[in-house]
Formats: sequence, C-alpha cells, structure tokens
Amino acid sequence: MEYALGPRQTLIIAILVLFLGKYLTARAGVLRHYNIPEPVTGGVLASLFFCVVYFAADRVFVFDLRERDIFLVVFFTCIGLSSRISSLLAGGRALLILLFLAVGLLFLQNLMGVAVVSLAGLDPVVGVLGGSISLSGGHGTAIAWASLLEESYGIDDAMEIGIACATFGLILGGIVGGPIANFLVTRYQLKSTSHEHITVGIPQGKKDEKISVDSVLNAILMISIAVGIGLHLDMLLEHWGINMPLFVSCLFAGILMTNTIPQIFKQLPWPTGTPILALISDLSLGLFLAMSLMSLQLWTLLGLAGPIVFLLAGQVLAITLYVLFILFPIMGRNYDAAVMSAGFAGLGLGATPTALANMTAVTERHGPSPQAFLVIPLIGAFFIDIANAVVVNVMLNLVS
Repeated sequence: MEYALGPRQTLIIAILVLFLGKYLTARAGVLRHYNIPEPVTGGVLASLFFCVVYFAADRVFVFDLRERDIFLVVFFTCIGLSSRISSLLAGGRALLILLFLAVGLLFLQNLMGVAVVSLAGLDPVVGVLGGSISLSGGHGTAIAWASLLEESYGIDDAMEIGIACATFGLILGGIVGGPIANFLVTRYQLKSTSHEHITVGIPQGKKDEKISVDSVLNAILMISIAVGIGLHLDMLLEHWGINMPLFVSCLFAGILMTNTIPQIFKQLPWPTGTPILALISDLSLGLFLAMSLMSLQLWTLLGLAGPIVFLLAGQVLAITLYVLFILFPIMGRNYDAAVMSAGFAGLGLGATPTALANMTAVTERHGPSPQAFLVIPLIGAFFIDIANAVVVNVMLNLVS
C-alpha cells in the first residue's frame, strides 16, 4: 500500500531527518572525526527505516520532491554569489588539471568495472554500465544509457543495474570523502590559508554568530535576482541549442553579479562572505540531500545488491587510491588539495551535491577553501558529463 506525501509533509520529514543527522553527529565522535555529512547520516538511516517499514508492514511512502530541485538551485546560486573573480582566476590552472584528472578517473572506473565483471563471467559492457555511466554520470546518465544498452548490446535489466550502482554510489560517495580528507589533513598537518569566510555553513565554534533582519532580506533579494537572471540565461542557452542543468545558469548568474555590482555600487551591502549567505547555502544543500537520500526505495535494489557488491567495492578502492596517490600530489599536497580530494571522491561515486556536502563537512571543521568550492562544481556541473559521453563511447567500442 502506498502513502503519497505532499510537499509540506515531505519538507517536514526532511527537516526531521536533517535534525537526526545533526543529533547523531553531535554525539558520535566517529562521525565528526571522519567528517561524515549530517544529511548523509540522517538520510541513509531514514531510507533504511522506510525499507524496514516496507518489509514489516508492506507500506510505501512516496514523497513529493518538486521542492528538492529548488533547494539545489538556491544552493548553487549562493555558491555563485560567493565566488570572486580573483578566486576564479586563481583556480584556472587547478580547473584545467582537475579536468584531466576527471577524465583519467572515467577511464579507470570503466577499466575497473570491466575487470570485475569479466572475472565474474559477465558481459564487459555491464562493467561500463557499473563504471562511469552510473557513478560519475549518476542516475540521469544511467537511465539515459540503459535503453541503448538493452537494445544494442542485449544487456537485460540495464536500467535496474544502472540505478542500483548510482544509488549505492551516492551513499558511498558521502561516506568515503570525509575520511579521505581527514587522513590527508592529519597525515600532512594541513591548515587552511584562506582569509575568506567559509563558503557553505558556519564554522565550528561560530555557530552563534549573529545575523540581522536586514542581512537576511538583502541575501534573499540578491539570491532571487540571481535566480531570475539564471532562468533567462537558461532560456537563452536552450534557444541556442545548449542544454545544461538550470543550476549551472544560476551559478554563473551569481558569479556575474558578485563580480560586477559591488564594483559599480560600492556602498551597496553585498552578501558575499557573510554568515547569512553561508547559512542559506548550508540549509539548501542539507535539505536537498536529506530529501534525496530519505526517498531512496532501497528494497527495489536489494535483489541486485549481490551481483554489484564486488563491483562497487572495486570502484571505492579504485577512487580512494586514485585520490590519495594521484590527485592529491598533483594538486599540490596542500589543504585545498585535501578538500578537493573529499569532493572528488563524492563526485566520482555520487553526484555534485554529495561532493559539496563532503567539502562542507571538512571546511566547517578545518577552515575555508574557496578554490575547492569553485572548481569542483564546475567540473561536476557539465565538464564531466561531456567527457563521460566521449569516454563511454570509446569504452563500448573497445569491449563490444
């Protein structure tokens, strides 16, 4: 029996799930030590609870997730409003290097997938499906490729396999990123060198930092204007035949505004670097992830857990070694590189919001990293999708 929950009920449960994650993180030292994001803790436990309810009482809760994507748009708009052009220029070289590293990861994921499924006697194409298609690509890419793999390559249950890998990858991406960064920060005694305010969330020890009604209204006003510009930019790009997620347009709208308006109107109060903008970013990201994870219907994936468990284990091992021994040294072995490592692990196994949740958990504890919060979203927003399409076609031609 299904119980359909409306937007209001879905939001209430998401807030309770987020509170659950915060409660457990505050009382479980291991969660804080390894920088496990609070929405991931609460969201995973909630999805497990609903899974138990399904098996025990044959009840399914269906959430209305229309507001979830609004939170994602608001979050990326805040990131754009926090991105100064000086940081963008400083991140140019890092962005280029990280792009090459991301392409290398795509090939590694596919090679690992093909190797694991080949040992199990399965079609190598399944390894590509369980590689960059579903992990770096996520649910949308897995769904998009599933029909082609079923029709052209004869892969039965391609949709289910792709969704299963993407779902478990989303969870794993939120679990492994924090420990990776914690190891690097501790091992090399790294510290933040940025004097800017933290991009997302309020740092530990400053949770009581005061905000005013005027600062809240000013931030909401600028976010609303940036979203409006982003909507029109998205329509313009669509008219030109360029299709990108809406949050990408809003991200660029925020960057454009924060690097022009304050220079023209110098007396205008601007939200960049303020606690209220960081708070709105943190709230939006937390609710988006809580909604995404609590709504996972894990029982639909349990039948596929056995065949893909070794595949996912291999992928987690591959990206962990890749980040520790390739990405971190190449990116400079510094604090920004450690934060990027946490984000890259979340991006490679899950999705861009997972990457940002990992980096948020790290920076709230150890200090800001503006460069990481700029280059990781740009890689995850569209660069990796373009590269993934090319890499997948190359791999399919090689293994088929």
